[in-house]
Amino acid sequence: MSEAALNSNPIRSAQDLDRVAALGKSRLYPDRLKISVGSASCGIAAGARKVEAAIREAVQTLGLDATVSRTGCIGFCEREPLVDLFLPQGPRLSFARMTPKKVRALLESYAAGRLDTSHALCRFSGEVHVETGERRPYPSSSNGVSQVPEWETLGFFRRQQRIILRNCGSIDPESVQEAIARGAYRGAVRALKMPPERVVQEVLASGLRGRGGAGFPTGRKWETARQADSDVKYLVCNADEGDPGAFMDRSVLEGDPHAVLEGMIIGAYAIGAHEAFVYVRSEYPLAVSTLQHAIGEAEACGLLGENILGSGFSLRVRIRRGAGAFVCGEETSLLASIEGHAGEPRSRPPFPATHGLWGKPTVINNVKTWASVGPILSRGASWYKALGTKDNHGTTVFSLVGAVKHTGLVEVPLGISLRDMVHEIGGGMAGKHPLKAIQTGGPSGGCIPASQLDLTVDYEKLSQAGSMMGSGGMIVLDETTCMVDLARFFLVFTAEESCGKCTPCREGTKHMLRILERICKGQGVPGDLELLEELATTVKAASLCGLGGSAPNPVLTTLRYFRSEYEAHIKEHRCPAGVCRDLIRLQINQETCLGCGQCVKVCAAGAVSGKRKQPHRIDPAKCTSCGACRQVCQTGSVQVV
Repeated sequence: MSEAALNSNPIRSAQDLDRVAALGKSRLYPDRLKISVGSASCGIAAGARKVEAAIREAVQTLGLDATVSRTGCIGFCEREPLVDLFLPQGPRLSFARMTPKKVRALLESYAAGRLDTSHALCRFSGEVHVETGERRPYPSSSNGVSQVPEWETLGFFRRQQRIILRNCGSIDPESVQEAIARGAYRGAVRALKMPPERVVQEVLASGLRGRGGAGFPTGRKWETARQADSDVKYLVCNADEGDPGAFMDRSVLEGDPHAVLEGMIIGAYAIGAHEAFVYVRSEYPLAVSTLQHAIGEAEACGLLGENILGSGFSLRVRIRRGAGAFVCGEETSLLASIEGHAGEPRSRPPFPATHGLWGKPTVINNVKTWASVGPILSRGASWYKALGTKDNHGTTVFSLVGAVKHTGLVEVPLGISLRDMVHEIGGGMAGKHPLKAIQTGGPSGGCIPASQLDLTVDYEKLSQAGSMMGSGGMIVLDETTCMVDLARFFLVFTAEESCGKCTPCREGTKHMLRILERICKGQGVPGDLELLEELATTVKAASLCGLGGSAPNPVLTTLRYFRSEYEAHIKEHRCPAGVCRDLIRLQINQETCLGCGQCVKVCAAGAVSGKRKQPHRIDPAKCTSCGACRQVCQTGSVQVV
């Protein structure tokens, strides 16, 4: 449907949604071959644009009757570029790690009537439209694809339940018709027919908690803003995803922006707001452009702007780009940035729900929270509350990265164990080294040891272990990680990102960092660990905002669970993991070295010598202990002594 057609036929009812959904289904499930290319940031980085160009050229030269489209990330980022073939009268097949050469061969085999499935990752015999509960089966086919595993049987997907990511990787994110075909805005239709107070009660009854880190009950925040005495109220989507290694919010905005917009419409109606902002960092250009396009589409067809869905309710959504300050993930800093001030937090109370943007009642929720709202309203609070555990309902999204075989975006019901995250979804450890710890919650999170692998993932259990849910980062660490160096690494980030407004965070993080750097250099002294604990406890208790309050978590948890490593650095001047350069010496095992010469090539200091096919040696006078030779050695002959 063109923009002109959307303007001339605005959506005012469920029947109008059905009309647009029919057009969307003709795009989602065409009668001819459909080829879809994963084109989120992860896919593009892996070469999706070149793959798409090769597909379009092959379709033309082979004379295929096919459509080519783009989609977002389905979550299996390490297998990108992903290409899906929707076979006429057959299932949907997903092909992994495609290249222009591979995709050309694939389409040539299809054109010849013998589809090559050697690069097939999985097949989809059907899919569920989450907001409506409709299950859409694909036609069965005996065209040599039955041996391709069903996607739900893969370890990476088996335990997942996709609510927030329900449409990511399945729709063209720049097609409102396709989003509507899979149920988008059904929740908004139902909500706008209810009294606003009833909408708030529905969200309260669902048990939805903020997915931005703190886990505060979403409905309670809405209720406070709803009851605030003000003619002007605001709504904000916090898409300022600043955690290193986190990419959940970005993927939702790139893959299904209408999920976020629908949630914001429902939330704005519930509290009585008519103006909303999406605060997203400028480092996310694809997310920004995709969201801007979605806002334009929603305005064109009457889903944003005046008289939304014929209800008389109006809402305007605007984008505000952040400059990338980590502290702007904290809600009062974010509000200050939107207002045009420096991104610095303020003391609370009063809370934003009563005194927020420009002093008016403001509800701020994370991208994942807003994306959860539509299905709650379309399918009911009891449906959502049945997911997860007693006090932690629903699902959340993690970026699972680190020393596991399978990395990417993972959406699971709350209450899953860390063991299942690592060994089932992650496929176990990637190398020969055993699991050492799991770091959750981003740079402000904590490190949970392998001995607590059966810990369930929920807000309270992670907090009791000294960590946090955070925005959803999860890093799996093996025995090659030095926990002292890891704590130092995160303190470098949080100390740099401190806005400097309050003394505990400004000075405390820097002082903790100086102590950690001294310990990593082998210059630690007795009493350092006690001083570190005292500093960390003070910074945690006295800082003005959540950045300072959570910055000590990596230090406190590594001291709690890995104190012996700190003591080895201080008392023995030894790094057990062989990471801290000032505390290690490298040598080559003469019995196992093959003399391949790889270590010679990567040694910038010229410390490695030896003839080819003969054992090499490292000159300790020249060696800087950078570890480059250790990384490239295929036989493990470079050892720490």
